[in-house]
Amino acid sequence: MTTFNDRERAFEAKFAADEDLQFRITARRNRLLGNWAAEQMGLTPAETDSYAKSVVQADFEEAGDEDVIRKLLGDLVSAGVEIDELGVRAALEAKMVEARRQYIEEAN
Repeated sequence: MTTFNDRERAFEAKFAADEDLQFRITARRNRLLGNWAAEQMGLTPAETDSYAKSVVQADFEEAGDEDVIRKLLGDLVSAGVEIDELGVRAALEAKMVEARRQYIEEAN
């Protein structure tokens, strides 16, 4: 029975580690996305940092990416940037790839 309990604890530990890694990558993606959007809107460096933090915070409103997409799309359109939901989703995917790449590079 000890072997079964050890395996169960190992699976739980791996699951927790995987969830933590995914959370960190998603938070990094959101920060990169916030920096990208701020650049599109022509914000200053101080405003960019603040805006990127607000994008990270927006992801805590609901599960999934829809809250982040809604925020970015609303802010970009309000700032007069020509973009649609598809453009925001494309940027989100590109920044996810970049965030994963950065984590891999840091790990090595």
